[in-house]
Amino acid sequence: MLIRPGTVLDRLWSLNEIAHEELGKVGSYLGPLFLALSITLAGDAVGWFRRRLWAFHLTVAVIVTQIAGDLVNLARGDFVRGGVGVLIAGTLLLYLLRSNIRAAFQ
Repeated sequence: MLIRPGTVLDRLWSLNEIAHEELGKVGSYLGPLFLALSITLAGDAVGWFRRRLWAFHLTVAVIVTQIAGDLVNLARGDFVRGGVGVLIAGTLLLYLLRSNIRAAFQ
């Protein structure tokens, strides 16, 4: 949607109009980066289901990055979005770091 605006998928921007405004300004630059991110996450999903150790580490890194972003939202004053994000991602991170989950990838 950032690389090729004006398609049927543009209707999805109604879910987050603020992001549409902000990303629309730099979409031609960020679009390829988001595409690379989606390919990376798809590869991570394949590695996760094959229980590869690198996929476990990448998943933990993604969740930690999410928590960092949510902490930034909290610092900017967006308490609901940031707080809920930290709570959900933090809980998921704690679950991932349990010994029996980690052991499944050893």
